[in-house]
This record gives sequence, structure tokens and C-alpha cells, in this order.
Amino acid sequence: MDQGREGLPRRALRGARRLAGGAVSAAARRARPPQATAAAFALVVAAGTLLLMLPAATQAGEETGFVDALFTAVSALCVTGLIVVDTPTHWSLLGESVILVLIQIGGVGVMTLASTLILLVRHRINLRMQLTAGGETKAVTLGEVRRLVLGITTFSLVFEAVCAAVLAARFAAAYDYPVGRALYHGVFHAVSAFNNAGFALYSDSLMGFATDPWIVLPIAFAVIAGGLGFPVWIEIWRRRRPSPTGRWSLHTRVTVWTTLALLAIGSFLVTALEWSNPATLGPMRTGQKLLVGFFHGVMPRTAGFNSLDVAGFHTQTLFVNDILMFIGGGSAGTAGGIKVTTFALLAFVIFANVRGEPRTVVGDRTLPADTERQAVTVALFAIGLVVSSTLLLITITPFTLDQVLFEVVSAFATVGLSTGITADIPPLGRLVLCLLMFIGRIGPITLATALALRSRARRVGYPEERPVIG
Repeated sequence: MDQGREGLPRRALRGARRLAGGAVSAAARRARPPQATAAAFALVVAAGTLLLMLPAATQAGEETGFVDALFTAVSALCVTGLIVVDTPTHWSLLGESVILVLIQIGGVGVMTLASTLILLVRHRINLRMQLTAGGETKAVTLGEVRRLVLGITTFSLVFEAVCAAVLAARFAAAYDYPVGRALYHGVFHAVSAFNNAGFALYSDSLMGFATDPWIVLPIAFAVIAGGLGFPVWIEIWRRRRPSPTGRWSLHTRVTVWTTLALLAIGSFLVTALEWSNPATLGPMRTGQKLLVGFFHGVMPRTAGFNSLDVAGFHTQTLFVNDILMFIGGGSAGTAGGIKVTTFALLAFVIFANVRGEPRTVVGDRTLPADTERQAVTVALFAIGLVVSSTLLLITITPFTLDQVLFEVVSAFATVGLSTGITADIPPLGRLVLCLLMFIGRIGPITLATALALRSRARRVGYPEERPVIG
């Protein structure tokens, strides 16, 4: 009897664990974040495409072809910046407004999505821990999501407003723009910069302002701000005052320090490699070279503005940009790529394996095995997508490997930089780039979330056997 009485709570607790775990799994399956996210993005792309196909959306008053309208809508919503038609000369005010709205939806929407999924994953992990401890369970509430959306929207609008004010004042004071035009250009480029989109209202992007620090620096800082991610900024804001417990989380530390390192390395390499190139930095003075080199070290973070002719870059510089674009920016931000946290954690995993350590330690924290699995999966998924797309585009286009690889990485990482071949890629190739932008924008987020929410143990064990490695 005593054993029965003692066994009953244990059986009840095990039953509660299975029941709650099954409920969470069922809820996760019903929510289906990847499918819901893809469907929502597809609907917005369809609406944007239809609006851009309207004759009123073009300056000539003619209907834009379906593929061109689709490509522009995907590029705007996925905050990429690749274009197949010249933005300032092809689109009317209506068309530019549609692009601007799509950029804002894509930037704020993805930050909201990623932050909400992070919240969901954290609650799922907390639920497991609470069940193990026999405590109460919690769920992501509507109030939490509402506060999250409000916080992200406010955060975005504040950064965009500050950048827009500086740009508008400069356009009006130094370039004699009328007040209305200065405000419009300031707002458009601020929204495009903060959301890492790279759309510009000039045919040569920002080449006409390459040496103007009052234009390029606010845009560069807006790109960095958007690329760090909402979770990082909110933690920096909350812990801005020193306190005994005011230490940054591992995510924030990794994101900030890796971003600073990549910005420094990228700016140095671009400046050094292009220093004497007559097609880029060669004719400029030293101060101008440093300013433009810094700007082009920031843009692969991932925004598609350019103040130099990218087609004039050395092959080495293009390759450096490929690497920086592929890595991308911070999680739950407006940047693309595999994310700096993924890149940094993989570096720590490799370092730990080389040293023969059984667990990966980052700072004073041990990295969970499932986090390592997520990082490896996201990186290999991205590499496979880039390699297969590059092979396909090389087959159907006459361009060189460095041009095609640059275009593919730019599309996947939602950067928007180009060597100028986008408009000359055939319709099939443009559709491939559309798919790359679409997957590159929501793929890493939803893949990492699906891996984090899925925990399945094998019921049958097998003998170990070690194959030869290397």
C-alpha cells in the first residue's frame, strides 16, 4: 500500500508530462509556423504584384509585366533591393509607395515573426523545465504578443524617424531640394536603410553621395541598427545602467561582438583591396577612401545600397562581399543571411572539436547540443541552396562564376547588391532569384524554430559504429 501511494504521484506526474507535452506538440502542429509564415508572405507578395502591375504604378502609364512586378514585390517584401527595372524612372509615386509599404511590412513583419517564434521556443523550453520540476505551466499569451508587436513597431519608427530627419535636412540644405521632396527622399531612404532593403530613388543608388558623410553615415548606421535585431536592442536599453546583475545575455554578447568584428574586418578588406583600383577608390582622397570603404564594409550587413560601381570591384573584393553577405546580420532583425550568431557558434563548435572538448563553451556558458544541431543544419541548408542555385544560373545565363555567385548570395541573404546583371537574367533565372529571396527571408527563421520545437527520441537503440572521417 505504501509503495502504491508513493507510486501514484509519480505515475500522475508522468501522465501530466505526457499530456502537457502532447498538448504543446499538438498546438505547435496546429500553428505550423513555417506554413503560416510562407502563406502570409505569399499573400502579401500577390497583393503587391497586382498593385505594381497597375498602369498607374508606372510613370509611362503602362502595365508592368508579371515577372518584373513579381520580382519587384518579392525584392521589396523580402527587403532585398535587387531590381530589374530602374526604380526612379520606371515607377510612379504610387509604385514607389507600394514598394515602401512592402519594405516596411517585410522588415517589421519579420522582426515580429522572429521575436514571436523566439518567445514561443523559450516558453516551450520553460514548459519542459517546469514539468520536470513539477511546477505550473505557462503559455504565450495574446497580451505578450501585443506588447511585442507594439514594441517592435515603436522601435522601428523611432530609428526611421531620426534617420529621415537627418537625411531630409541634408537634402534640403546641401542639395536645394524643396521641403516636400526632401522629406519624401529622407523617409524613403530611412525606411529602406533601417529595414536593410537597399532600394534607392536614384538610378546609380547612392553613388552621387559617395563622399557626403551626412548622407552615407546615417544610412550606414540605420542599416547596422536594423541588422542587430530587436532582442539585442531591447536588452541594451533595459541594461543601459550599470548594475550587479546588468550583464548581457549570451545572444546579445555574441551578436554585438561578432557584428563589430565583421564590420571592422569587412571595412578594412574592402578599403585595402580597392585602394588603388581606378574604377572604385583609386581617384579619391584618403579621407574619402576611408569613408566609402567603411560604407561598403557595412552594406553586406545586408543592405543593397552602393556608393561605388560594384561591377568595378576586384574579384577578391566580390568574394569578401560574398562571405559577409552569406553571414548576414543579427537574429530577429531586418538583415538576412545565416545570421551572425549561427556563424559565431559554428566557429566555437569547430574550436571545441579541434581541442577535443566534449562540450562547446562560449564565454562562461555551455552550448546545448540541440543548438549546435540547429546551427549546423541552417548553415548546410544555406550552402546547399546557394550551390544548387549558382549551378542552375550558370547553366542558363552567359555570366561568369563570380558574377552569378555574387547575385545568388545577394538574393539568398536579401542584400540587393549586384554587379549589374539582374536585368539581363532571363525570366526563369529571375524566378529562381525570387525563390531565393523568399526562402532566404523566412527559411532560416522557420527552420531554426522547427528544429527547436521538435524533440523526438528514438524508441530503439542501435550499436555504434565509427566511419572513417577525413
